[in-house]
Amino acid sequence: MLQLTADERRALRARAHGLNPVVSISQNGLSESVLKEIDASLKSHELIKIRVYGDDREVREAYLAELCEKLEAGAVQHIGKLLVIFRPSAELAAKKAAAALPSRRKAEPRRTKRSFQGSNRKT
Repeated sequence: MLQLTADERRALRARAHGLNPVVSISQNGLSESVLKEIDASLKSHELIKIRVYGDDREVREAYLAELCEKLEAGAVQHIGKLLVIFRPSAELAAKKAAAALPSRRKAEPRRTKRSFQGSNRKT
């Protein structure tokens, strides 16, 4: 299960605020097909909302724990009948790692407006 810090959870909750639930868990519970659908949604979106139809809070908490354990995701939020989970994609992690590497090329100094004006003068 992915452990998220409080700051990461706060940022993810803010990102998830405008999302709509992409998967629903009904009276049949966490079937294999529901797990596959959630896994596919996590691969494509990283951060998803799941609606759970049922009034028992303990069952919803058990679903959240089971999803995070089986899918190696992090629990972001459980509010009402909505669960928010996050799993970073491998592609995004690779891009972040590549961006963190120092560049070998030295950046050119920024040119000012005056430097452009001076280059057009004829002496």
